[in-house]
Amino acid sequence: MTKLTCTIVGGTGYAGGELLRILSFHPHIEVTQITSRTRMGEFAHTVHPNLRQTPGGSLQFIRPDDVQKSDVLFLCLPHGEASTQIDRWAGLADTVVDLSADFRLRNVNAYERWYGHPHPASHWVERFVYGLPELTREQLRGAQYASGVGCNATATNLALMPLVKAGLLDMTRPIISDVKVGSSEAGSEATDASHHPERSGAVRSYAPAGHRHAAEVEQMIGMLKGPSTTDAQAPDVHMTATSIEMVRGVLATVHCFVSQSIQEKTLWKAFRDCYRTEPFVRIVKSSTGIYRAPEPKILSGSNYADVGFALSDDGRKVTLLCAIDNLVKGAAGTAVQCLNVMRGFDERAGLEFPGLHP
Repeated sequence: MTKLTCTIVGGTGYAGGELLRILSFHPHIEVTQITSRTRMGEFAHTVHPNLRQTPGGSLQFIRPDDVQKSDVLFLCLPHGEASTQIDRWAGLADTVVDLSADFRLRNVNAYERWYGHPHPASHWVERFVYGLPELTREQLRGAQYASGVGCNATATNLALMPLVKAGLLDMTRPIISDVKVGSSEAGSEATDASHHPERSGAVRSYAPAGHRHAAEVEQMIGMLKGPSTTDAQAPDVHMTATSIEMVRGVLATVHCFVSQSIQEKTLWKAFRDCYRTEPFVRIVKSSTGIYRAPEPKILSGSNYADVGFALSDDGRKVTLLCAIDNLVKGAAGTAVQCLNVMRGFDERAGLEFPGLHP
C-alpha cells in the first residue's frame, strides 16, 4: 500500500516532536515536510535528539511559507495562529488535524467567553470534529478536519464519561477536577517559571480557578446528554491545575456526586460498559500493589489512559481518576488516533507502545 504523505507544521515543539516520533513508525504515513520559523535547514534530530538515525530525524526543517501539498497536515502552532490561516492550510491537504485550542469548542460564544475574544474563523468551527475518539468516533469517520484536545480536559473527560453515559451523575451538584501536571505541559520555550531552581521541587497551583479546559468538559457533558440539556440543568465544572515535579503526565482527580446512593458494582458496570471495546483506555483499580490506581509515570510515551474510581461510604460521592501522558494521549497520540479513524486505518496503528517501567 502506498503511504500517505504528511506535513507537520510547527515541528520544533514537544507535540510536534512526538508526532514525528509516532509517525516515523506508522505503517501508512510518511512524513515528508516539517516546518520551523527559526531552525530552517537544520535536521529534525538536532531539536529532537531521540530521533537520531530514524526516518523522521533525517528530515530538514523548512519555512511554513514553503509548504507544498500533502495528503495529511498536522498543525502544531501556538493557540490562535491556526485559525487566522485556516483557509490556506486547508487548501494544502485533504485531512487536517489541528492540535491547538482554536477549533475545540463547538460554540463560538463559549469560545469568546473562555478565550476573551471573538473566534477569528467562526465559519470554520462547524467543519471541525472534536478530536477525542472515545467521544466522537462516529463523527470522525471520513471527516476532513479534526481539532486537538486539551490534555487536562482529556483526563477529566475520560474519568467522567462513564458516569455521564450511565446517567449516574447528579447534574445539580458541581464537578471539581483537581489536575496535577508535568512541566512539559508548559511547552518547550523556557520561562521564569520553568527555570530549574524555580521549578524543581515545586508544587505550584498555576491555575487555581477558571482553567480553560473546563470548557471542554462542559462541552462533553452537553454532547452526551443532548441538546435538550440547558445551562441551568448542566453541572458547574471547576478545574484547578497544579504543576508538580514531573516532566510528562497528567493525573486528574475528579470529585462528583451521583443522583442516588449506589454500590461499587454499579460503578464497575458503568466503566466496563463505557470502555470495554476502547483500545486505549484501561480500568485500573486493584486492592494491592503500588500501582493499584492510575499513575502517569508508567504511561510515559504511550497513548493509553488509565482510569479508576473510589466510592464514599454513603454511596453518593465518587472520586474519579485518570492518568495520561500529556504529550501523547493529551496531544500528539490522540491526533494520530483521530487520523487513523478519519482515514479508516486500524485505530491502533503507530500507537501501541505501552509506556515505560520503571
